[in-house]
Amino acid sequence: MGEWVRIEERNKLATIQMTPTVVREGAFRLFFFSREERRIHVHVGHPDGEAKFWLEPTVTLADHTGLSAHQLAEAERLVKKYLQEILNAWQKHFSG
Repeated sequence: MGEWVRIEERNKLATIQMTPTVVREGAFRLFFFSREERRIHVHVGHPDGEAKFWLEPTVTLADHTGLSAHQLAEAERLVKKYLQEILNAWQKHFSG
């Protein structure tokens, strides 16, 4: 779970998990940006654009770009479908 990015810094190679993927379904990818902000949220990527959803107190669209109304509805459906898995992954990823 997650995609690894290699970064070279002053002849040192460090591996950092920058955008851990939580779920992939169809053309959608649900993921986090590491250390972006403290409020629990998830990004939903799609070839046509991206959306960001707040997860608490309820699933709410925070922002989006490039997605149609139908794609946004599908993204929200996926966030709700995988909500507990997303929350568990958030806790695991950001607790360290």
